[in-house]
Amino acid sequence: MSDSDTVEEIVDLDDNSTDAETPSDELGAPSLAAGLEALLLLADEPMTVLSLASATRRPVNEVEETIAALVVQYDEQERGFELREVAGGWRYYTRAACSPLVERFVLDGQQARLTQASLETLAVIAYRQPVSRGRVAAVRGVNVDGVIRTLVARGLIEEAGHDDGSILYRTTSHFLERMGIASLDDLPPLAEHLPDLADLEDILDSVATGD
Repeated sequence: MSDSDTVEEIVDLDDNSTDAETPSDELGAPSLAAGLEALLLLADEPMTVLSLASATRRPVNEVEETIAALVVQYDEQERGFELREVAGGWRYYTRAACSPLVERFVLDGQQARLTQASLETLAVIAYRQPVSRGRVAAVRGVNVDGVIRTLVARGLIEEAGHDDGSILYRTTSHFLERMGIASLDDLPPLAEHLPDLADLEDILDSVATGD
């Protein structure tokens, strides 16, 4: 082996070690796997490998390898969630084996009364649909991520397309059934403020119980 070959080999080793040992403070997370998990938990729609690589400032192939390792890890540990590649991106889903438990939880939740936060969020969506999560949060002045998920799970709202990258939400036919109205035109007129939320809950309860 010539001296020039030795120098080139050392340079290659240095370059590879630099890529593999990016400081955690530059990444912004303890590890690439942890960073990807945080981003995917935060996302409300599938994230592409390219967007994940851009966010973590890591090579695409390294992100792909880490995602593949996470998929295997979750499967081997039989975690309650899994990573799926859908619509050209990656997103967390509950594991199929947990479907009976999830379905029971959702159905049981259908019988519970809506919280004040849920009622307020539902009212905003009903009168301003289609509307993004950010707009709803701006109207209410608080984060509505958890409430949105609850309303979607109960079948009262659903996704209605996108606007500038944000998911839009609208009420469902189930909402109309619970309200006992044929269309959104039958909603009480919106005057200076939103309708009385207690009345809205009473209507939902009475329709659900057949009163």
